Amino acid sequence: MARITGTPHTPTGQTPTSWARTRAGAGAGLLLLGALLTGCGAEPGEIPLSEIRPESPSATPEPTPAATPGVVGAAAGTPAAVPAHNGLIVSRAYTDASHSTSAIVTLAPDGSGQRQITQPPDHARDDRPDWSPDGTAVVFDRTDPQTGAARLWTVAASGDDAHQISQLCDASGGGADCANEDERAPAYSPDGKQLAFSRSWGALDPAGNNQTQYSDLYLMSPDGTDVQRLTFLTNDKPYSGSVSNPSWSPDGKQLTFEYRTSATGQPANSRAIYVVSADGTGLRQLTPWELRAGDRADWSPDGTRILFTTYPAGPDNAPGGGIYTIHPDGTAIGALTPAPSEAFYGSAAYAPDGQVIVFTQAPAGGGADLYSMRADGTGVARLTSSTDKWLNRPAWGTAEPPAAPTQAPQPDAQAPAQAQGQPPTEKPQADDE
Repeated sequence: MARITGTPHTPTGQTPTSWARTRAGAGAGLLLLGALLTGCGAEPGEIPLSEIRPESPSATPEPTPAATPGVVGAAAGTPAAVPAHNGLIVSRAYTDASHSTSAIVTLAPDGSGQRQITQPPDHARDDRPDWSPDGTAVVFDRTDPQTGAARLWTVAASGDDAHQISQLCDASGGGADCANEDERAPAYSPDGKQLAFSRSWGALDPAGNNQTQYSDLYLMSPDGTDVQRLTFLTNDKPYSGSVSNPSWSPDGKQLTFEYRTSATGQPANSRAIYVVSADGTGLRQLTPWELRAGDRADWSPDGTRILFTTYPAGPDNAPGGGIYTIHPDGTAIGALTPAPSEAFYGSAAYAPDGQVIVFTQAPAGGGADLYSMRADGTGVARLTSSTDKWLNRPAWGTAEPPAAPTQAPQPDAQAPAQAQGQPPTEKPQADDE
């Protein structure tokens, strides 16, 4: 795996530190078009990120023999031990009627005790949360209302100690490799020692498609050090699409991620789930383009199935998709939700014990809430009734609900609420709308 060195940015409010950093660089009934791509493995060198190339360029996937949806096939890998405890669920929720600001919330497995644990500035969006393996912390991305760029943040399960994780590029610039840089969708490795995340950077598409040149998957330590580029999917295909929403296999050896093609991608304006080994080799397409699988997929705790959501072509939040599972080897696509559907389905996640799934659903024209179902798609139950919040992108962890306070806290009427990560005297600025 190629790496390059660089100087990290020290977030506001932290003591400057000398960091040793290394940078490197889809219903049922459809046939699966899986494909194996050549892995990356460029030699290390201190060269710009955009110049790091794999030994063999990542090509557009070619079809392999079709798998039969709905037929149980052999699962790849050795099943991992399944944790027994189902703790808190974490999710994204809008905090205003215009859906311009979103925060991270936690709730109990039955939907009770919803609690906001981040305090974003006005018009900022906290999104794509993921639990640390021990349930003590949540990582997420925060989109800046002024620049539109996302950065990686972490917060304790209690809501304390919210802070930005050190970013790759210094805020003052950094050249072409830092132009329009965006870091989002962090995901903890099973051992808690690494974060996978997506990074986009480079000039904007001159055709006016608002697509950056490059987008690929990266790894780093939870403190923001030891950054390594994992994929090179867009390296020889600038403006072809965006890589995002990584998810780790239970044994930490593989990751899934979403590849969403642009107007100039092949095929154009589509999406699929890919798999790559944690060392950057074995890149392959898991779901067929026809399914339009996207957002964050989720591995079952025993490693035998991957849960994913499909999205129809057209505007975001359009009804007609569904929730499916597939074996890690690309066989046995199975639908868990009715098809065709008049509802919108958002991303889904397994409970730590693997017996239950939490997911987002919205009726046509309505708002989204969280629901649960058994791992076979039966026993659907509604968990929340807060359609104005559009709860989405849930992740299920092991954290215990906080103990009820023995005495209600006394509000300070003189001090306004302060956004996390903002100096006490600084007021959040709103977007121009």
